[in-house]
Amino acid sequence: MGQIILVIHVLIAVVLVVLVLLQHGKGADAGAAFGSGASATVFGSRGSASFLTRMTAMLATGFFLTSLTLAMIAARQMGPGSVVDRVPDQPVPEESAPAAPQDDDAASEQAPPPPED
Repeated sequence: MGQIILVIHVLIAVVLVVLVLLQHGKGADAGAAFGSGASATVFGSRGSASFLTRMTAMLATGFFLTSLTLAMIAARQMGPGSVVDRVPDQPVPEESAPAAPQDDDAASEQAPPPPED
């Protein structure tokens, strides 16, 4: 069920982005108010909502509804409780002790003899 809603959610999001990019912006007619055209206001006259505007509003509503549905499904799957309680206890790595300093006698025994010329 959640997978189907997720697919619908992604499809709505993609179509919503495409519809928003296809629409004519309100600020695009700003030049018309300053003498290059006949416009009722600075940002163009507000007419009735076009098909793209209505479609955008319906898809935005669907996007919000699928978002809320997915959030409720995720919350129901997780169950009650705190997020902090779900973190698995991981052992704290112990810091290794520094190597003990070697005695001069032990160091000379391990060192190779100097080469003879």
